[in-house]
Amino acid sequence: MTVRGVLFDIDDTLFDYSTSERVGLLKHLAAEELLELFPSPADAVALWRQIMEEEYTRFLAGELTFAGQQLARARRLLAHVGHLPAGDPSDDTLSVWFARYTTFRKSAWAAFPDAAPALSSLAARYQLGVVSNSTLAHQREKLHAIGLLDHFGDAVLCSEEHGAPKPDPGIFLAGCALLGLPPHQVAYVGDKYDVDACGARDAGLRAYWLDRTGAGADVPGADGITVITSLDELVPLLAA
Repeated sequence: MTVRGVLFDIDDTLFDYSTSERVGLLKHLAAEELLELFPSPADAVALWRQIMEEEYTRFLAGELTFAGQQLARARRLLAHVGHLPAGDPSDDTLSVWFARYTTFRKSAWAAFPDAAPALSSLAARYQLGVVSNSTLAHQREKLHAIGLLDHFGDAVLCSEEHGAPKPDPGIFLAGCALLGLPPHQVAYVGDKYDVDACGARDAGLRAYWLDRTGAGADVPGADGITVITSLDELVPLLAA
């Protein structure tokens, strides 16, 4: 079947989220004089990522708002190192703390080097869009900051506004509808095997798993999923 459109995940697919998170966190903890309370910088990052995964899962499940998961992450990290303000800190206090972290993280925002060239090449032949487990305002701000938003226009769909996160098939199908194409004519590219690749495949799209980290060696093969290690591989594969 001919592919006429391509949908993308954002974080750790087009946008180097992991690097910005690590750099931002370590700078923030150093500025707050908290970094020395961890056995090592790597331990601090590992704990922050564990907390993020757990609280972000609650956001995706509808248990927390987007801002609420940020407050929960701040509260848990500060509690871990024994630096919660006396008593129960207010949401405003935690929000200000998280905002200081966000400032450092934004200073490290960047697209992967292969993102802009791949999107520019694809734009000549395919309709492009985004399906992301996040909020629309946050992801559009991010895409604008890293210079990629113009490739997608209004074809940016996020789980909070849609009402269900990936891997729910409905959000993939809604992304296809944004492009005005049936699922079998749309490819989906994302970095998470279960959420992105399997979710897109099961919704009837052409699934491409972007395995930048080399995790593929530990993941069983699956029919209907094409593994790539760089977006540079996507253009010739779709053309073929």
